[in-house]
Amino acid sequence: MDDLMIEAYLTRIGATRPVRPDADSLRDLQLRHLRTVPFENLSIHLDEPISLEEDPLLDKLLRRRRGGFCYELNGAFAGLLRALGYDVTMLAARVHTPVGLGPPLDHLALRVELDEPWLADVGFGRFSHYPLRLADRGDQSDPAGTFLMVDAGDGDIEVHLDGKPAYRIEPHSRQLRDFDAMAWWQGHSPQSHFARSLVCSRLTEEGRVTLSGRTLVETEGTERTERVLESDRDVLAAYDQRFGFTLDQVPEVARPG
Repeated sequence: MDDLMIEAYLTRIGATRPVRPDADSLRDLQLRHLRTVPFENLSIHLDEPISLEEDPLLDKLLRRRRGGFCYELNGAFAGLLRALGYDVTMLAARVHTPVGLGPPLDHLALRVELDEPWLADVGFGRFSHYPLRLADRGDQSDPAGTFLMVDAGDGDIEVHLDGKPAYRIEPHSRQLRDFDAMAWWQGHSPQSHFARSLVCSRLTEEGRVTLSGRTLVETEGTERTERVLESDRDVLAAYDQRFGFTLDQVPEVARPG
């Protein structure tokens, strides 16, 4: 990632170049990323190729101003952090579901080495606004809730949110290409919830905005509003006005459950 691309990325998330790679800068970058780059799986349902190569990935996030799911968002964020001087390791995780742990490499998270190891994640939908201390075994307060790191054996760490497990991180270093097969599985398997549902969501200063299919949900503090968008025009306008990108067609679920 050259200087031109770094500046384009920082402009995309409304950030200035950090003076140094420290915890405060990491905190700022993660929050700004969450507020500007949506978590979304629309490519699966628009029959768009999903690539984890740097050039098409950055083209999607920067030129087209789109978002993506965990492999895309955390993969791109890792590239930015490394270009800014951070020591970043990609980690695989398994997501907790109502029926148990998901498959290996189900999720991609980031370990950032500073004065201590930090967990950074801009690709898990509702999750921490700020990086979390990986070595801390006490409660960690965040605007999203209370987080707790729990040792799970064999070096694995489970991340809990408000007393419930969110995902289990493996300790081994990974490369982005290691997630290629799972990225394909997430888009094509009938067992993948990404293939059976539409979501586009981002953090806001007041709460969160989510477009799930044709249902627009907005939260501000404890207030929640929900409405169904009846026309295609309204759906496309919501993507434009709430998430900052334009689509030529309304996404429809490609593989309904």
